Amino acid sequence: MKPVEAIADYGDLCGECPTWSPRDQVLYWSDISGRKLYRYAWPARTHEVHHEGVEVSGIANHASGGLVIVNSEGIWLWKADGKLHLVVDTVEGRKCALNDCIADPEGRLFTGSCFFDPNSDDYDLGFLLRVEKDGTAQIVDEGIHLANGLGFSPDCSTLYFADSAARIIYAYDYRKDDGAIRNRRVFARIPGDQGIPDGLTVDAEGFVWSAQWFGGCIVRYDPDGTEQQRIVIPASQSSSLTFGGQDLTDIFVTSASLLDALSLAPTNYRSDGGAVGGPLFHLNLGICGKPDYEARLQVDLT
Repeated sequence: MKPVEAIADYGDLCGECPTWSPRDQVLYWSDISGRKLYRYAWPARTHEVHHEGVEVSGIANHASGGLVIVNSEGIWLWKADGKLHLVVDTVEGRKCALNDCIADPEGRLFTGSCFFDPNSDDYDLGFLLRVEKDGTAQIVDEGIHLANGLGFSPDCSTLYFADSAARIIYAYDYRKDDGAIRNRRVFARIPGDQGIPDGLTVDAEGFVWSAQWFGGCIVRYDPDGTEQQRIVIPASQSSSLTFGGQDLTDIFVTSASLLDALSLAPTNYRSDGGAVGGPLFHLNLGICGKPDYEARLQVDLT
């Protein structure tokens, strides 16, 4: 196995949202706390700060070009001209303070809200949200502590979703025709002496990959939820991952340098015990990912 390599280091406070654009052969990722969006032109091996001043806590490619982003203020279309257009900021009278997102096969968007307070046990629980292509939004599940990574199985029969504070990756039955989800169940429960599940993705064989914040690793689970492989990342706050590259065998892993949510850390965790995070990492195991779907939100931009 080739070693894990740091390929860009901007000292990200909270590196997140790695998203591969097959159309442009470009990787996007963000620093949520630093309010930066980065762009890595992978064939040329060049990277840059693509935009500053906007919080980005979730990214999906849009079929018409540009991106869909989510953040603590809602869901936005980010057009190629650099302009932001609000899609949704409240649903059923509740604020859309959102973290992570994914487009489904029909171009809808799924995303989760997050009101988690690491300094208190008294905070509002969040919800899982589905946004239709016309921009209308509906709460499809509730009782979420800290919404995080989302992914679809290759046959699109299952949606995976991580609740970091609950230390659980859930699985739902998913119906492509109308985007309905049901039968929430525990796919994987992460023990208290390990990190917490953060961003996730699914490979072409149907194995689920999860980055472990405080765990300094990415973990591959088989379709039954059994841990199959664990790969050490030289950053204890490994935050998310995605597949990319021309043949989707390159794995990109984000990390975070700003210590956060220490109340969720395993009992044996030491923040001074090594590299916390900040760089973007890369590895290639010869395992093929699957392309993410593109959002097809069609809303009035006037």
